[in-house]
Amino acid sequence: MSDTEKPEPDLRVRLVDVGAELLALEGAGVLTLREIARRAGVSHGAPRRYFPTHLDLLSAIAHRGFTDLAGRVTTTLGDGTAPARTQLTELARAYLRFARDNPGMYELMFRHDLLESGHLGLRDTSLPLFGVLVELTARVRPAADARAVAGSLWANLHGIAQLWRWGSLRLATGADDVEPLLRTALDAHLGPEAGR
Repeated sequence: MSDTEKPEPDLRVRLVDVGAELLALEGAGVLTLREIARRAGVSHGAPRRYFPTHLDLLSAIAHRGFTDLAGRVTTTLGDGTAPARTQLTELARAYLRFARDNPGMYELMFRHDLLESGHLGLRDTSLPLFGVLVELTARVRPAADARAVAGSLWANLHGIAQLWRWGSLRLATGADDVEPLLRTALDAHLGPEAGR
């Protein structure tokens, strides 16, 4: 494509699709503008029409991940009539499944430089997800600082996801399943579940 030709209307979406696919297959280390352009079958300068910087393209790919995660959260919570503790448990499971099933995307989504940059409003996408966690936490522990408890729980879940992926938790705990670790984390932050 020459510099005077107009880019095709769906090229932006195709570049993000190719980047997400590349991320899933080979990880974040290969996500360069040049490699994504090559795999999309366009000149190495073509992505710059939509993504002036590498950070812009990475942000667009991460935005896709947050959108996917938000969809999973919405599906998981359903109509919101289940008890808050049940919803939190299911939300935590969905988060850990997302991290397990999408390790490259998960890693990209939480890169500080992307979130800090403000590109594509990633904070506007990620903070509402955290807000769901805060709101449910407030319903389970109304007397606590829900934001602090939710932040600690989220950090704990993030640690479980990463350490499980690396094999460290299996080695240290001998666990074959993440579920006991999840329940322990929930109990530590929310108190023991009633009836258990």
